[in-house]
Amino acid sequence: MCGIVGIFAFSPVNQVLYDSLLLLQHRGQDAAGIATANGNAFSMFKGNGLVRDVFRTRNMRSLPGHSGIGHVRYPTAGSAASSDEAQPFYVNAPYGLVLAHNGNLTNSERLKAELFKNDRRHINTNSDSEVLLNVLAHELQSNAHGYSLDPVAIFKAIAGVHQRAQGAYACVAQIAGYGLVAFRDPYGIRPLALGQIETDQGKEYMFASESVALAGMGFEFVRDVEPGEAIFVDLDGNLYAQQCAEKTMLSPCIFEYVYLARPDSVMDGVSVYEARVKMGEYLADQIKREMNSGEIDVVMPIPDSSRPAALELATRLGVPYREGFIKNRYIGRTFIMPGQAVRKKSVRQKLNAIEVEFKGKTVLIVDDSIVRGTTSREIVQMAREAGAKKVIFASAAPPVRYPNVYGIDMPTRDELIASGRTDDEICKEIGADALFYQSIEDMKRSVSDLLPSLKNFDASCFEGTYVTGDVTPEYLDRLEYMRKHPEVAEPSGLQMNLGYSANQ
Repeated sequence: MCGIVGIFAFSPVNQVLYDSLLLLQHRGQDAAGIATANGNAFSMFKGNGLVRDVFRTRNMRSLPGHSGIGHVRYPTAGSAASSDEAQPFYVNAPYGLVLAHNGNLTNSERLKAELFKNDRRHINTNSDSEVLLNVLAHELQSNAHGYSLDPVAIFKAIAGVHQRAQGAYACVAQIAGYGLVAFRDPYGIRPLALGQIETDQGKEYMFASESVALAGMGFEFVRDVEPGEAIFVDLDGNLYAQQCAEKTMLSPCIFEYVYLARPDSVMDGVSVYEARVKMGEYLADQIKREMNSGEIDVVMPIPDSSRPAALELATRLGVPYREGFIKNRYIGRTFIMPGQAVRKKSVRQKLNAIEVEFKGKTVLIVDDSIVRGTTSREIVQMAREAGAKKVIFASAAPPVRYPNVYGIDMPTRDELIASGRTDDEICKEIGADALFYQSIEDMKRSVSDLLPSLKNFDASCFEGTYVTGDVTPEYLDRLEYMRKHPEVAEPSGLQMNLGYSANQ
């Protein structure tokens, strides 16, 4: 999960890019970067840390130009990623090109080998975003008219990217001397929205991972970028759009609605807030069927993303809603923090229980999801220490049983508390007296009820079905091996399962 933004304007964009990244900070806290275009020259600054910590006044002054892109990155669990992998990425041939990417390629190793052998391109980091940048650069070179580009050539290049790249990718890129381009994978797994604003000089355009960034910058939401579509804005502000994929199927990541996105965003026509309210509605109906809700004294959310679901759940159960945990807003989101020990320690730093709301009560605690179980276990223990008589835990999402390979940091089954465990075993593991999970069907209905035409989702981490159709057990084994052995560049015994050999 990352956040991306791209802006074309008739005035300097450095401050707008910075402010936009602040609005997308929840999508990544590990690194931030901005690249601007001034004529045919790029200026770029990036580094590890929060947006407010990466950029200083002198850095902002060094980013001139009326067009540019920005990125916030979340960390790879278990490691402190190098600042070399902060985005945007830059390549100078055949055109100056900068790119920011949200998602994850599932065939990046194969592409890396192809780029080295066939395209004579060298990849300098472990980031699949650099791989995607070089694939785009090669396709631009292959489709250019001599040395020049036009929208037709650019769209042909994006079509070439779709033919070669597999997985999830929402991207913004700047081509030196030509303009700004945004595109989305043929399944639309990761979000990307288009906004515009009228000025005296003409229309200005903005692309962002979430609509909240558009609204915060005063841009009117126009629409979502369609799966497989590319949108190009040239240096004069002319906008061109074209479908570049032969086959598309909108299948947004449902975990965006469960947890990742801000509740005030609208994604692919669905309000994230309303979807979470619906999740609380369906979860309440389930609890009513399975237990006597009169036994529950109080319903409490784990702030912040579970609040809409918890409030609706309490209302439908007719049980008082209380804020039993106070959040320290200066601690990052524990789900995207590297390392189990860091996550466990940060829970106590992030949340504090109000004892009067727990003492002698049966409390129903609602969270958006249970991933590794570390946070849930600590929260149950905190409730007991605060004097709760019984602790019932409810998840607005189903059990996370499978790795996510499309840009969310859940790559190994060993780290998922629900993998290989029954609900009763999970309940015992987190120390609760009872545990309720949302069903997969109700989770999907929570979104599709709000937009019946939206029928397909990437729900791979819940049901083990990968919409791109290329994720094999061997691929998942390779991911787990690499995670457990980061010192090994590539497990040679697993290379052939990906269809290539490093010696080719």
